[in-house]
Amino acid sequence: MASGTVLIADDDSAIRTVLTQALTRAGFTVRATGMASALWRWVSEGEGDVVVTDVVLPDENAFDVLPRIRKMRPMLPVIVMSAQNTIMTAIRSAELGAYDYLPKPFDLSALVQTVARALDQSAKAARPAPSVQGEPLPIIGRSSAMQDIYRLIARLTQTDLTVTIVGESGTGKELVARALHDFSKRKKGPFVALNMAAIPRELIESELFGHEKGAFTGAASRMAGRFEQAEGGSLFLDEIGDMPMEAQTRLLRVLQQGEYTTVGGTTPIKTNVRIICATHRDLRQLISQGLFREDLFYRLNVVPLRLPPLRERTEDIPDLVRHFLVRAEKDGLPRKELSTEAVNRLMSHRWPGNVRELENLVKRLLAMEVDEVIPLHAVERELASNPPLQTAANGVVMALGQTLPEFIEAHLAQYFSGFGQGLPPPGLYDRILAEIEPPLLRAALVATHGNQLRAADLLGINRNTLRTKLRDRNVIPVRGLMGTS
Repeated sequence: MASGTVLIADDDSAIRTVLTQALTRAGFTVRATGMASALWRWVSEGEGDVVVTDVVLPDENAFDVLPRIRKMRPMLPVIVMSAQNTIMTAIRSAELGAYDYLPKPFDLSALVQTVARALDQSAKAARPAPSVQGEPLPIIGRSSAMQDIYRLIARLTQTDLTVTIVGESGTGKELVARALHDFSKRKKGPFVALNMAAIPRELIESELFGHEKGAFTGAASRMAGRFEQAEGGSLFLDEIGDMPMEAQTRLLRVLQQGEYTTVGGTTPIKTNVRIICATHRDLRQLISQGLFREDLFYRLNVVPLRLPPLRERTEDIPDLVRHFLVRAEKDGLPRKELSTEAVNRLMSHRWPGNVRELENLVKRLLAMEVDEVIPLHAVERELASNPPLQTAANGVVMALGQTLPEFIEAHLAQYFSGFGQGLPPPGLYDRILAEIEPPLLRAALVATHGNQLRAADLLGINRNTLRTKLRDRNVIPVRGLMGTS
């Protein structure tokens, strides 16, 4: 049976009653109040082993009381509750040294377990409390799925642990990486991002580690790499699954030894950088295919953080729409709103492009609609112009299914015919790929009406990878549609 005294502060008498009953049944002694002044008096008199408090109280905000509690009784665990379920509430709680943060509504058994754990551990030492009041929210959403993300981010901002963010394209992986940096002890240092899929493979090592003058053809002067640029801050490696093996080996050495050498250099350079990486691909599958180093995976995957796709948190869509409307107005688009029916229709959509697709659609509606209140039929029209990916995929298969086998067979016959009985030189795979990819890329773009984000999802590749392939294969993108870039 549990033991210890729990001090509860919440201005809702019903919540106080429910919490008192649940904690009493669990074996705790409970004192409950609706005022911050009473809570502070109890704490200052040495009462209580755990504090459970709401943020908003009639006479004082709990975030104003918490620093005083941390100063007077630094070992007293404080659990913060709040119906203001934003990432800033979670981060603020962590910055002020709260033991844990529980968004309302919460499961009673989870609260009881949290109180029990708090009694078994010492609360963290007091931390300075930089103000975040009034700052714009870096991530939008009040769903339970996002609350779990907020709580994890809040804890990770207090550490230097390496984090791997996993999520589909458009879920906001870079936003999370920036939040991990902006609210950490490294926030005064630089935040440097590098997308592996957007850099030619032969240049990735130079981009990461820099190069010396004359290290290779075209290296006319010394160039600082991203590690050097991010010194003292955070380095965000996006689409880490697209990193070539050679660069993976060098990155592993950096993580193991804390130093690197520039391309063409010989002097080791010490580094003080927090690594945050992200991918939309299954790294374990890449390991099984021999495309990703297993030892590097375990070095990077210290704390995995999975971002839910928008279809798993559709209750956040109204908040996201309001946010995009405000941001679009600041960017010069006209001030408008969506009808209730239109928002409800957005909540029933699958959103294969996730939050980025939703933002693009809101921008298109603002630019194209004349009504101040955008109606349901306008949303239906825009959604109909972007058919489901399965339909688009069927179109690609039909477009290429008949001609591609014959094309490959004819190309192979032509390739081998020039060598008689002898073995042709290596490079057949690249030659065939160079012939196959352009029509495949064009078919995907046509099937998705030129929307590069949807075309990338259709092909199962990152949007930056698609752009690179379009450039390398000299494929002209389908123009004339908004939101294709």
